[in-house]
Amino acid sequence: MSQVQSTSSQIQPSTLYKGRKAKLSLNVVVVGCGLGGLAAAHCLGQAGHRVTIIESAPAIGDVGAGIQVGPNLSRLLIRWGAGERLKQLAVVPEAITFRRWKDGERVGWTQWGHTMEEEHGAPYYHIHRADLHNILFDLAAPFMTLRLNSRVVDVDPAAPSLTLESGEVIHADLIIGADGVKSTVRQVVVGGPDKPVSTGDAAYRATISTKEMLEDPDLRPLVETPEMCGWIGPQKHIMGYCIRGKKEYNLVMLHPDRGAHESYNAEGSTEMMRADFAGWEPKVQKLLALVPSTLIWPLLDRAPLDTWIHKDGKVVLLGDACHPMLPYRAQGSAMAVEDAAVLGNLLSRLSSRKQLVPLLYAYQALRYPRATDTQAASRLNQKIFHLEDGPEQAERDASMRAAMETALRQAAGEPLEEDDKTMGNANVWADKSKSKRQFSYDPDEEAEKWCQLNGELAFDILGISARM
Repeated sequence: MSQVQSTSSQIQPSTLYKGRKAKLSLNVVVVGCGLGGLAAAHCLGQAGHRVTIIESAPAIGDVGAGIQVGPNLSRLLIRWGAGERLKQLAVVPEAITFRRWKDGERVGWTQWGHTMEEEHGAPYYHIHRADLHNILFDLAAPFMTLRLNSRVVDVDPAAPSLTLESGEVIHADLIIGADGVKSTVRQVVVGGPDKPVSTGDAAYRATISTKEMLEDPDLRPLVETPEMCGWIGPQKHIMGYCIRGKKEYNLVMLHPDRGAHESYNAEGSTEMMRADFAGWEPKVQKLLALVPSTLIWPLLDRAPLDTWIHKDGKVVLLGDACHPMLPYRAQGSAMAVEDAAVLGNLLSRLSSRKQLVPLLYAYQALRYPRATDTQAASRLNQKIFHLEDGPEQAERDASMRAAMETALRQAAGEPLEEDDKTMGNANVWADKSKSKRQFSYDPDEEAEKWCQLNGELAFDILGISARM
């Protein structure tokens, strides 16, 4: 096993947990080198633990397309020392706009930009998934050993240990399953085969150069005034936004799944993609004409688990392995990284093996309600975005328009009534109370609060003297 060294001088990891390190250092094995797995390696390494990441892929590649980084995620990246790197690579969207599929009529608008930072204490960004992965890799690298081309075929939760396809057995004190929606480790936690189910949707993902967009008067505003633009229609929707310094435009095109079982990075058909959105407004047609190639991604889902922790207390799940997120709320990556932040914070307090199980259950208690609520919100947006034209769609659009009118008046500096009339709006980003819950959340604050309120009691029950 070889230690991976950071390749970026732009990231100077800050010291977490006020310099607190676990008095008992664990040998932790994380399965999966995705965003959640890397965040876990960074946080647990900062907490004083030894971390190995096991990854089945033979190499770390430039996979995926655009991804959204809400304030709840960006505040962690900034806290961890990656603020300047994030700023260089990402684009700040000025707003989110919803448009009718057929004619492009704007039916919803919510201001973002500086408003996000003012209201939630951190910026909202759009970034390429590979760029975000590189940031987290560089944060994790000083704290981890990375094993590539290492497929896990068996897990012994009692030992605990992992058996690789090569026959090698890797022992650990704690195993973290961060291996995504098709998680192998999850099956060990639930006690048997547990396949994800289809949502009925799939997504085309593509990026296009903005050079040609800037030459077209209809498309130029999408680059010059960066917003997240959503076209919503019967059974389908499209989300578009700028990434990589506005040099690329990211498109995510949701449509009914035809029953294929493609992986995240499977090539799709651009001809079929364009046919799926025939009849949509002219700007959409122009955008799709510029797409050189597309990936197709079937959207899989799982019901919330009863527990994220194996009964032996030495195997725990994180991210999509325990709470897969549909992309309709753009919170999947944030939830995985938040998981890692809470777990690292709690385990920075470890001084006895007897403390591990209560701390793992504290992690679950802190994260389960939030992750489950976000899953539900994502599923609800799937229905809201894909309504057939008719009475329900008209009601949705009227709701979005009402919030848009308020937002436009507010952006113009007009005085508004104090009453918050955005609650329950069809545009979930216009609902100020929901945005506050989603974007102002701080996992470190929640972990510290739990320890102040419950930590001493939990350890007293075990007869363990521990200073929190």
